[in-house]
Amino acid sequence: MKLSWEGEAEDAAAAARAGSELETLRAHAEGDVVTVGNEFAEVRVSKVLTRNGARLLVESPKSGQWITLDPLELESLTWQNTATFSAMVGNPFAPLFPEAEQ
Repeated sequence: MKLSWEGEAEDAAAAARAGSELETLRAHAEGDVVTVGNEFAEVRVSKVLTRNGARLLVESPKSGQWITLDPLELESLTWQNTATFSAMVGNPFAPLFPEAEQ
């Protein structure tokens, strides 16, 4: 008996696309990878070159999550206060503002 779930094929396809995109980004890395961590978290940060310019690739080895941030998105981090980051940390693995359902 094989267990499966509704949307399994879509989840597998999305994971494959994300994995392929991550490998492409890593192939276009420039400079050294910087690892920052403490007892709570660890991230790897690298500069990657894309067709839309340089981005910062931030990866969490523990969770497998990753994101690329452009210069404006990075600068926007400096506009936030500690309450914003507390809200994000208080709701891990979920966006601060969920996408609207179609």
